[in-house]
Amino acid sequence: MTTRTLPRFEYLEPTTIEEALSILNRYDGRAKILAGGTDLLVSMKLRLLKPDCVVNIMKIPDLQGVSFNPKSGLHIGAATTIRALEESDVIAKQYLLLADTVRSFGSAQVRNMATVGGNICNASPGADFATPLLALDAQVKIVGPKGARTVTLDRFFTGPDQCALEPDELLTGFRVPAPKPGTGSAFVKIGRVAVDLSKVNVAAVLTAERGVCEDVGMALGAAAPTPMRARNAEATLKGQKITDKTVETAAQVASDESKPRTSLRSTAEYKREVVKTLAERCLKLALSRGGS
Repeated sequence: MTTRTLPRFEYLEPTTIEEALSILNRYDGRAKILAGGTDLLVSMKLRLLKPDCVVNIMKIPDLQGVSFNPKSGLHIGAATTIRALEESDVIAKQYLLLADTVRSFGSAQVRNMATVGGNICNASPGADFATPLLALDAQVKIVGPKGARTVTLDRFFTGPDQCALEPDELLTGFRVPAPKPGTGSAFVKIGRVAVDLSKVNVAAVLTAERGVCEDVGMALGAAAPTPMRARNAEATLKGQKITDKTVETAAQVASDESKPRTSLRSTAEYKREVVKTLAERCLKLALSRGGS
């Protein structure tokens, strides 16, 4: 029987953002951030990552929590656990697609450990929270030695498993605009089993007035090298009267603009068909949840 052990590393627990940044600067790219650890520790055990230092940021209060303001919108700290989202009344009432995502995210044990920031920073093409946050026009808050900066999430993912975060920077949280009146939203996914990683996932945020689409955000996961906005599908719907036909057309356009790759999990052709099916289902669910 083969026993796998973690490589040797220094373990540090900063209690402030400034302290964490100092550590990252000192190790100059040889440190890794530990939040939930659901991915990092597995990669280290498999020797895919061998950091000299592991920096546990879960003791930094400023990186945790969910808050909402009708004007400024939703704030989610980077080290906020999926379980915390599950317990949030704001998420349950105002952001139904995030509540959908939580319900489909791993097991109870994983939700207790995994964090929103960790899920995003891994930059997996199928990261569950990337898709709804993209559809919501979320912004990422980042701090580093040069100060603070804000990046729209659609510019944050730079390639498969790659993001715009520099080795000496720390993602501190997310800002999500407040939903407009008449907005409904939904997230749907398909995996091998209910709590598995997504084969494909789709998120939609749709604002309608008197049956006409006033605004729409749609994002696709595991359907391209990075999580992506379905901009062509959005343009197909915006300003149009919402009917079964326009929804079907938008779903087909989303499938056409997706860029899936064949993998051990699924073929590209299969993923395109799933994108079409899930996009139609997601749009109809979002529409049913809207206020007009």
